[in-house]
Amino acid sequence: MSIMKRSLVLMGIFLLSACVTVEPPQPVVVNGAAGYLEKITLPHGSSIIIAIIDLDTPGVIIAQKNFNIARSPVPFKFILPADSIDSSINYGVVAMIMYQNQVIFQTYDQFPVINNDKTTTEVIMKAVLVKRP
Repeated sequence: MSIMKRSLVLMGIFLLSACVTVEPPQPVVVNGAAGYLEKITLPHGSSIIIAIIDLDTPGVIIAQKNFNIARSPVPFKFILPADSIDSSINYGVVAMIMYQNQVIFQTYDQFPVINNDKTTTEVIMKAVLVKRP
C-alpha cells in the first residue's frame, strides 16, 4: 500500500472516530423535603434518617442519609448512578426522626419516586405513639 493510500485510510479512521461521541448516562437525582404537620419544636439533639428503598422488598435500602437536625421540613437530595436503577423496582422515600435513640416521627405512607417519573417528593412523617409500660 502506498504512503498516499495509508494516509487516506488513517485520515478516514481519524475522521470517523472524531464523529462518535459517547455521553455517559445522566445520574438520577431524587430530592425533596421531609417534615411533619404537628406544630411542635424538635428537641435539641434530634437526627433524621432519610432513605430510598425498594417498596416491594422489606429491608432493601438503595441509598440513605443520616444527620442532625434542628427543625422541619428537612431538604434532601440523592444522586444515584443511572446504571444502578432497575425499571422493575418500585422505589420510594422513607424518613424518621430520632431523639435519644427513640423514633419520634416516621413515615407510615408510601412516597414513590423514580420509576413513576417523579424525582421530587414531599415526605410527611407522623408522630410515633409511645407505649407506656
